[in-house]
Amino acid sequence: DYVVVKMIPDNRLPPRHLHAVRTGKTFAVVKWESPYDSPDQDMLYAVAVKDLVRKTDKIYKVKSRNSTVEYTIKKLEPGGKYHVIVQLGNMSKESSMKINTVPLSAPDALKIITENDHILLFWKSLALKESNFNESRGYEIHMFDSLMNITAYLGNTTENFFKVSNLKIGHNYSFSVQARCLYGGQMCGEPATLLYDELGTGKDSSATKSGRATDVAAIVVPVLFLLLVTLGIGFVVLYMRHRRLQNSFTAFANSHYSSRLGSAIFSSGDDLGDEDDEAPMITGFSDDVPMVIA
Repeated sequence: DYVVVKMIPDNRLPPRHLHAVRTGKTFAVVKWESPYDSPDQDMLYAVAVKDLVRKTDKIYKVKSRNSTVEYTIKKLEPGGKYHVIVQLGNMSKESSMKINTVPLSAPDALKIITENDHILLFWKSLALKESNFNESRGYEIHMFDSLMNITAYLGNTTENFFKVSNLKIGHNYSFSVQARCLYGGQMCGEPATLLYDELGTGKDSSATKSGRATDVAAIVVPVLFLLLVTLGIGFVVLYMRHRRLQNSFTAFANSHYSSRLGSAIFSSGDDLGDEDDEAPMITGFSDDVPMVIA
């Protein structure tokens, strides 16, 4: 025996498993499940988005009969903080979560040019790669002194360069440039950081870690190339000497070849001599020949 039991839908229950699927600079994709499985009619949801920085609220209405609902919240701000609340339209129990949008990227190509009594920071305009950035927002610059272990706010600018003066000799500094923070420093862009050390030593040490790695590669690659070229030349020289010796020996052997014997004939060291060797050898002296001693 068995019995079928059908639960009565309770529209006072909250949506289940609310979570963020993906977040970008100006949008967030959220997902949740209906309060109960297999709804038999369209369900109206209220999605409230509270801007925790600007202190503003927006409410969106979503209608769906699916057990799983996915919704994209648009017109958000980069680097923003939001509180998302989802509930049925009858103001039932709610599900909530907090999301942070992706901040603006860091400026590219941050460089330092050293002058007599100051330095200049240069970087590329952030508007070249960020459509959501307006140059009127500007940039803000920070400096960290590793010797004093302090961070200082140097100011902001709408230009793509900044002048820094009154640096102390022997101190190491780190400079950071980012899109200017909004609303009390709560909505900032990602910082681009650059190390400037060994001040006053006459060395240009304004390279970042990536720049230093590039410099090392620029030195190592030519050295390896020169070594390969040198080894190649050495092999060529050895090969030419081997060929020259082989040809000399072949020519020498051919000059001593006897067609009658069918082999090469080489003289021993005893047979070698000058033209006097053709004279008859003196074998001895006779007793009747007087020896004259001068």
